[in-house]
Amino acid sequence: MANPYAGEVALVIDGTRHVLKLTLGALAELEAGLEADSLVALIKRFEDGGFSSRDVLALIVAGLRGGGWSGTADDLLSADIEGGPVGAAHAAAELLTRAFLSAQSA
Repeated sequence: MANPYAGEVALVIDGTRHVLKLTLGALAELEAGLEADSLVALIKRFEDGGFSSRDVLALIVAGLRGGGWSGTADDLLSADIEGGPVGAAHAAAELLTRAFLSAQSA
């Protein structure tokens, strides 16, 4: 079960439920992989609706890795994500929100 107070988000991929979490290592990998000026810039892209499918995929991969998954983005290219692209985008946005809300409340 995903714990929203710990910044976790659940996502079903290929029929298997995964728990995603943005750890510090996952955030660093995400920032480097997206070549974002900062995580604040990435958050702003989601807030403004200017995010790309690449942003969503990178966030999902980072969250999966933070949750203990050892796959790569290539593993998700043909995966069936519950809710499709909209479900993936929602999970990515929720992941960002929970990561920084839990950090502020700690």
